[in-house]
Amino acid sequence: MFEFYPEPVLFVGGAGCKSCAHLREQNALLRASNAQLRAELAAARLSVQQGRAQLEALQGRIAALSKNSQTSSKPPSSDIVKAERRSRKAKRKRGAQPGHRRHERAPFAPEELTAPPFEHYAPAVCPHCGGAGVPDPDWTPKVMQYVELEQVPLKKEEHRYHACRCLDCQQLYSAEASAPMQAAGLCGPRLTAPIGYLKSALHASFSTIRRFLRDVVGLPLSRGYLCKLIGKVSRSLQDPYEELIAALVHQPALQVDETGHKDNGKRFWTWVFRAELYVLFKIADNRSSQVLIDLLGTEFNGVLGCDFFSAYRKYMREFDVRVQFCLAHLIREIRFLCELPPGIGCSYGQKLLKPIREMFALIARGQERGLDRHQMSADLDLARKRILRVADQQAPPPGAGGPGAKAAWNLAQRLRRYGEAYFQFITTPEIQPTNNLAEQAIRFVVIDRLVTQGTRSLKGRQFCERLWTVLATCTAQKRPVLDYLIKAVEAYFHNQPAPSLMPAGP
Repeated sequence: MFEFYPEPVLFVGGAGCKSCAHLREQNALLRASNAQLRAELAAARLSVQQGRAQLEALQGRIAALSKNSQTSSKPPSSDIVKAERRSRKAKRKRGAQPGHRRHERAPFAPEELTAPPFEHYAPAVCPHCGGAGVPDPDWTPKVMQYVELEQVPLKKEEHRYHACRCLDCQQLYSAEASAPMQAAGLCGPRLTAPIGYLKSALHASFSTIRRFLRDVVGLPLSRGYLCKLIGKVSRSLQDPYEELIAALVHQPALQVDETGHKDNGKRFWTWVFRAELYVLFKIADNRSSQVLIDLLGTEFNGVLGCDFFSAYRKYMREFDVRVQFCLAHLIREIRFLCELPPGIGCSYGQKLLKPIREMFALIARGQERGLDRHQMSADLDLARKRILRVADQQAPPPGAGGPGAKAAWNLAQRLRRYGEAYFQFITTPEIQPTNNLAEQAIRFVVIDRLVTQGTRSLKGRQFCERLWTVLATCTAQKRPVLDYLIKAVEAYFHNQPAPSLMPAGP
């Protein structure tokens, strides 16, 4: 840096002294040089400040670009494979790992076997000497089960309805097909329902379903007729689906999430509402709180588990709804601060992460001992107070500089305003501290979107939201999905109510 000397002070004689005149000239030159050096120093200091601000901005941009599923809400599929992780995976051998429990198929029960239930075999002669033998009572027979498709899996029928002429009035009248037969058309419920299953659960396209029916089943069908069959499956699920919508408002706890959806080039959103034993999907044309109002109303009295998206905050403020913000999302943001370069943001993240880890360790110890949240409520409440106290007292001051200072201050302001909404699970055991269950339910929708590229009409959206609801709900209730679809389609053909999807339904 620059060094400065005191202003030169010269003692001069009379006005006509040549030496004094020379000294005055030197004094003026020194003062001008000193002023120039001060100006250069001020410019250098300004340049350093500007460079420091640019460096902090670049560090923030680099940190934002380095976010992954561990430090943000990004999905795990968006993570970039790191060299360290790749080398660690390369050391593992293929196949089952040491300690992995072997999975074996459960044998068929006797009532599942085709008659006759057992086939018995015994050797005719001894392979060693050719002599006769008798069964050994101590020998346990070897069992081998065998499965094969029937050569003709379809039952093909033809029904002819004749006409008669009345002998008295000479009027012509004909026999009519039954109502279920007319509703079914060519394909019965045990064929219509699997086609809907292929389209939804297996993400199959119409072309794929056509090839399967033609080459495996031996039934050529057009794409247009397949579309009609899909519509019948969708309409058969309308009443059970609307029953679940009506029951949403009465649930004590709901986990909610949303993801994008493509419909004929337009942007839609798929919302998921997960209750204890059923899951409901709704495709809407917006991502606002109006979707929550339409489905849950303004008098929802349960607890809403969700992330920190603005639509949930607005619904919370306007209608005084209790909300459990996802702690997993909060931890990811804190981890993001911890991975920043040393500074205010990193320090704040580390101080905040410590009491949160202690709280989850407390929950883990309680689960090991078989305690519920009611028994741990006092300890969890102390952990909550400790986390919020650290979040408030260790927060950086407004306008503080350094890597992550602004992000840390924003997080502190959020916890001051919404901190209690992260700990509703302590007093409400029906809700989970994280939103993981809703994210797990919506993962299937994300995969379906990548495979099928979305829908093209209102009927397509209705089919997706109803079939996704059936798939997720039957899985949560451990009900056979295809069996439910067959019963629903059969009830639709007979103009009867479809089986309920509610946990207490038939």
